[in-house]
Amino acid sequence: MTTRFSYTLQATDGAARTGVIDTPRGQIRTPAFMPVGTAATVKAMLPESVRATGADILLGNTYHLMLRPGAERVARMGGLHRFMNWDRPILTDSGGFQVMSLAGLRKLTEEGVTFSSHVDGSKHHLTPERSMEIQRLLGSDIVMAFDECPALPATDQAVADSMRLSMRWAQRSRDAFGDRPGHALFGIMQGGVTRDLREESAEALKGIGFDGYAVGGLAVGEGQEAMFGVLDYAPGFLPADKPRYLMGVGKPDDIVGAVQRGIDMMDCVLPSRSGRTGQAWTARGQVNIKNARHQDDPRPLEEGCTCPACTGYSRAYLHHVFRAGEMISGMLLTWHNLHYYQRLMEGLRQAIAGQRLDAFVADFHAERARGDIEPL
Repeated sequence: MTTRFSYTLQATDGAARTGVIDTPRGQIRTPAFMPVGTAATVKAMLPESVRATGADILLGNTYHLMLRPGAERVARMGGLHRFMNWDRPILTDSGGFQVMSLAGLRKLTEEGVTFSSHVDGSKHHLTPERSMEIQRLLGSDIVMAFDECPALPATDQAVADSMRLSMRWAQRSRDAFGDRPGHALFGIMQGGVTRDLREESAEALKGIGFDGYAVGGLAVGEGQEAMFGVLDYAPGFLPADKPRYLMGVGKPDDIVGAVQRGIDMMDCVLPSRSGRTGQAWTARGQVNIKNARHQDDPRPLEEGCTCPACTGYSRAYLHHVFRAGEMISGMLLTWHNLHYYQRLMEGLRQAIAGQRLDAFVADFHAERARGDIEPL
């Protein structure tokens, strides 16, 4: 087993890439989708069930874990891996996005950000140095630099000022991270939807030097067309020999488009959140299991799917347990959704390796265009 973090590019097809990230806790096959374990759990799933879907790595949220149960407590319990019973790689975000989107009474300065907890209103101060300390206490394998993420739309000046603040914080994150063999630090590119700012941010990050690079500040309200417009050039500004991570994305067609444009890693709460609200993702698009059309349907959610929801239960049953408010509904639909996402990633990896990505993407869109199976 390796004692260090490394990335090996194995094949390309156009801008798309497939490869392997080696970590002391195991390999991460790329392109990779990371299920989100916000509060040290992927909601409605056991860790071994998440692994059974094909996930190589999970994401944990620094903001949520620092508030509850607290990073120091997690460290006393043996670190996040032991605490949540997941022995494979974990990536922790920096907390910056959650502070922007969840915290109340946020005050931003050059030093960091002071905010009120959305849980109990308590005051907290988060800086690049404190973010690195929290992520060290959690024991994550991939640590994210602390950044500031403005909500879009924003003025060009606001985006530029925010990006340059994030680059100063990236240097402080790098300094505070220090030398931690076997652990990786990723820098986060900002710059909104402005090409010059994205390039300036990438150059600053490369000058600092990171183990991997994220494209941040997208999927925050700009829309898919604008996001893809940025991804048409932004990954090319980053080193080809390091992983590229698109934060907070997304829907299946977002993922496919991002992979086409050179992205290696993604995360999103969507498959698990959708599962808890009666939404299933399939090759033929989205299924709303709460709809009455499913109540007498003996067919599986998705023909040919090997997840427990599809091999053991009918649409009629899944409709019933959702309508009845039974917790097995969220469990089965979340398992299906995560299984579907990992099946999609495996298909993308194989297509890139086989130089047939265009055909795979065409089939993906054609199948989705068919829509759900006809009602009985």
